Amino acid sequence: MIFKAVGDSRPYPDHGLVSPSDWSGIAPRQVRLDQLITTKTTLDLATLLDADSTFYGDLFPHVVRWDGLLYLEDGLHRALRTALHHRTVLHARVLELGPATGPRAVRRAQEVRTPR
Repeated sequence: MIFKAVGDSRPYPDHGLVSPSDWSGIAPRQVRLDQLITTKTTLDLATLLDADSTFYGDLFPHVVRWDGLLYLEDGLHRALRTALHHRTVLHARVLELGPATGPRAVRRAQEVRTPR
């Protein structure tokens, strides 16, 4: 398995960063592919070619660290290309969010599908 898990949602709270310029203040750092949980199950061309995607804008994938887990929010195509080149590490912008609390933290564990 390339990633830690394949998810289909963003279980973390909304952080308000939308455009590549919003993310540009976060310095890129190395992230292992096997530590990432995807927030999408498919690579959608419409989303990929959107003006705000990392395809045209930011060179670095966007990752959210929440409750000790790393979620790949944008840049799935870059992560897959990294894997196809037999590399295990990519550079990404990692946003650190506070710890999870309450019932949402319990639901998060149930929403993420783990590899079988």
